[in-house]
Amino acid sequence: MKRIAIDMDGVMANVKPKFLDLYEQDYGIRLQPEQYLGKKIYQLPNVMEFRNHYFQKGFFRDLEVMENAVEVIKWLQEHYEVFITTAAMEFRNSFEDKYDWLAEHFPYLHWKNIVFCGNKSIINADYMIDDNAFNFEGFIGKGLLFTAFHNVEEKRYTRVDNWLEVKTFFEQELN
Repeated sequence: MKRIAIDMDGVMANVKPKFLDLYEQDYGIRLQPEQYLGKKIYQLPNVMEFRNHYFQKGFFRDLEVMENAVEVIKWLQEHYEVFITTAAMEFRNSFEDKYDWLAEHFPYLHWKNIVFCGNKSIINADYMIDDNAFNFEGFIGKGLLFTAFHNVEEKRYTRVDNWLEVKTFFEQELN
């Protein structure tokens, strides 16, 4: 079976609503898409301290699940070897949050198929689904860029906009 590595934040877990809510809470302004498209929220002017939220216990625990992710990943497991590959080394409190989040929303994923890492170039898979294009650098498989507000200008990789497009892509790969 071919192997798929799937990122968590921004791919399985929808971080955008939480980012927008926290920005509004911190700065009293509700960001509009034209203010953040093509950037990470913490790249906006005068908000470097925004990243401090990521270090808080619980930050990663209550993220929304991306629409159709549960069903499509379950379907992928029927045809591929699936691993969740999430960068967790920078934010030490994220380990438990992310593990508990996965156990709650994706109980069919075995703990042996969850990889907490820093540099994803070490991942040995045929495909990687990620919202950060830099994770494809050094990756030997095919990268699928999951559309997110910060990567809208990236043109180097095959793009998937949602989980139904992911399923369509892999259905075609099976044929």
